Amino acid sequence: MTQRGGFPLVGGPDCIILNSMKSLVSTLIAAIALLAGLFASAAVKADQPVDVALVLAVDVSRSMSAEELAIQRDGYAAAIAHPSVIRAVEQGLHGRIALTMFEWANDAHVREIVPWTLIETPQDAEDVSTIIREDQTIGQRRTSISGAIRYASKLLLDVPYQADRLVIDISGDGPNNQGSAVTRARDLAVEAGFVINGLPLMTTGGFGGQFNIPDLDEYYRRCVIGGPGSFVIPVNDWAQFPEAVRRKLVLEIGGRVPEEPARVFRAQITFGQPYDCMVGEKMWRNLRERFFLDP
Repeated sequence: MTQRGGFPLVGGPDCIILNSMKSLVSTLIAAIALLAGLFASAAVKADQPVDVALVLAVDVSRSMSAEELAIQRDGYAAAIAHPSVIRAVEQGLHGRIALTMFEWANDAHVREIVPWTLIETPQDAEDVSTIIREDQTIGQRRTSISGAIRYASKLLLDVPYQADRLVIDISGDGPNNQGSAVTRARDLAVEAGFVINGLPLMTTGGFGGQFNIPDLDEYYRRCVIGGPGSFVIPVNDWAQFPEAVRRKLVLEIGGRVPEEPARVFRAQITFGQPYDCMVGEKMWRNLRERFFLDP
């Protein structure tokens, strides 16, 4: 019902409809403004330069015991929030890094633990450390370093920041025994401009210890790492693990290599006698044929 001239009566049906439309329009405008703000914030965030985009790829194959998995998780958590690592971040050109972390085992198993996250302050690092400490994992069968490199490469291709350096950090306690050849995955990653560093865990104790090799550090040097300044830091005992991770992170954040030049090898260069980078695959094939295991 309206008065002459088409103006609505106070409290009439037309007034109610008009008010509802105004309310809807206001809500839509507010929603659009919020979305615009979020997109603008995301754009600003994506435009933020970082000293390094670092992918932490953590082995959770069954060759590691539950105790070793816990030590590994706590070691990474402690290292990321350590004052020396924070200091390395603060001393960078941009004073911030981007970090993501995932676990890997067979070619089909990857699980994100920490999504791409900026670390700029001690609190940022502590937040990431808390996520890692609270995570729980169960060991998975087989070891596909090539799958880990491939997944890490995908993450670096989609990194939402402007990174001066793109680094893959792989820890593992055995050679590749499943998926594509590790050297092929390494070469593709290096061609894409990524650096791969290694943390070979030369320890024993898990269910799949029969796949351990005594020269895992050499395997990582010859078959896994690659790119300018790539390096390996072996862990011979789990007591060394927290310090090894801490040292590795400081070097990667600062864009440096270990002080022992004799221990730094470019993966794409062959030193001395040829190395069999298919050793893991051959060990698995021999064991499968002997005990009729699954492929």
